[in-house]
Amino acid sequence: MMSRQEIKSEITGTVWKILTTPQQDVAEGDTLMILESMKMEIPVIVEDGGVVVEITVAEGDAIQEGQVVAIVET
Repeated sequence: MMSRQEIKSEITGTVWKILTTPQQDVAEGDTLMILESMKMEIPVIVEDGGVVVEITVAEGDAIQEGQVVAIVET
């Protein structure tokens, strides 16, 4: 059974680089995107493998802690 997992930002910052696209297969531990906060790069990691359904942010977007940045179907 497939389930949708909302991937949320753990920080307030900016989307620096998006490394995945919708419909892309991802494995546990893969990096979806890299966020930037206070000159530090923070990777957003997939906990469970699956397929990226949606990326809800764009490079350069300001984001808040807890904001959904992607949806992965596992």
